[in-house]
Amino acid sequence: MVDIAPKFNALLVFIEHRFYGDSMPFGNNSYKSAKTLGYLNSQQALADYAVLIRSLKQNLSSDSSPVVVFGGSYGGMLAAWFRLKYPHIAIGAVASSAPILQFDKITPWSSFYDAVSQDFKDASLNCYKVIKGSWAELDALSTHDDGLIEVSKLFRTCKALHSVYSARDWLWEAFVYTAMVNYPTEANFMMPLPAYPVEEMCKIIDGLPKGASKLSKAFAAASLYYNYTQTEKCFNLEGGTDSHGLHGWDWQACTEMVMPMTCSNESMFPPSSFSYKEFSQDCKNQYGVKPRPHWITTEFGGYRIEQVLKRFGSNMIFSNGMQDPWSRGGVLKNISSSIVALVTQKGAHHVDFRSETKNDPDWLIMQRKQEVAIIEKWLEEYYKDLKQN
Repeated sequence: MVDIAPKFNALLVFIEHRFYGDSMPFGNNSYKSAKTLGYLNSQQALADYAVLIRSLKQNLSSDSSPVVVFGGSYGGMLAAWFRLKYPHIAIGAVASSAPILQFDKITPWSSFYDAVSQDFKDASLNCYKVIKGSWAELDALSTHDDGLIEVSKLFRTCKALHSVYSARDWLWEAFVYTAMVNYPTEANFMMPLPAYPVEEMCKIIDGLPKGASKLSKAFAAASLYYNYTQTEKCFNLEGGTDSHGLHGWDWQACTEMVMPMTCSNESMFPPSSFSYKEFSQDCKNQYGVKPRPHWITTEFGGYRIEQVLKRFGSNMIFSNGMQDPWSRGGVLKNISSSIVALVTQKGAHHVDFRSETKNDPDWLIMQRKQEVAIIEKWLEEYYKDLKQN
């Protein structure tokens, strides 16, 4: 957006979502209870954006200036929903890596982890097999008398571990996030990482001696995610800070953002199922509330989206990269001439929104050009309509 704004002579506005960053409606008490957190949801956030945009346009005496909304990931969902909900405020939406179909039973529940696994399998079949076999080795090691001490030693932890699940989660997070941010250039989104980090992880695994355990290989690969800069002497696996501010997301996942996920036998993660009953109980224990699993599809739709949006809605770009596991819950086919899907085989999580670099591959340069051309068309049509009125 920073790259293309001058081309459109545009004002860039980044609006902070309520209950994140500094936007705490009840100050330090914002997260105190379900009573205050009840105001944290997507509909309230969209209404905030609508109020702020209208107010800003009035203050700048630019009531007739067109607005295009951009968002990536959850922000992409908000951008798409904003266009549908407030068409009188935004003339178009660019929704990158927006999994608006990850709800109810629209998308297979195993698709996310199947996609992560496919990324690693595409990089190296051996790599995929090593990671797939590492979980059993971790479980077996933890049953030893001094199991946790051994795991702590292998994982070079700063403090002795209290639970083997901390090691499991640490590995899990590294593989999932690396698949998401498998960018074609060096980046520092979740963590500082090299270009195509999944391939780099697999090179580490494939380069280690045959005699090394699968678990030690998985640890070495995951270390790339946590320590690419080589500055960590030891790793904090427990009691870490919420560096990505995901605390608020836990509440949203327990109320409206219910995206069931499972691990199939094809995945490189241990097979798992999803029980709404268990999930609901966990949320009740944590926040005192029960999730509403069908609310998002009731409020914003999702089922038969092609049929629905073909007759209602316009001016939306859904961009997805198939390396990104969230792409499976995204819109991957054109719905109409003005609701288009831009899909790249090698793209990762909202890679199109990243600033351009001299190392960008041709397909990414092309994708951004397509987006600019489509936005130009929206603006052309808007001004043409404005003149006629």
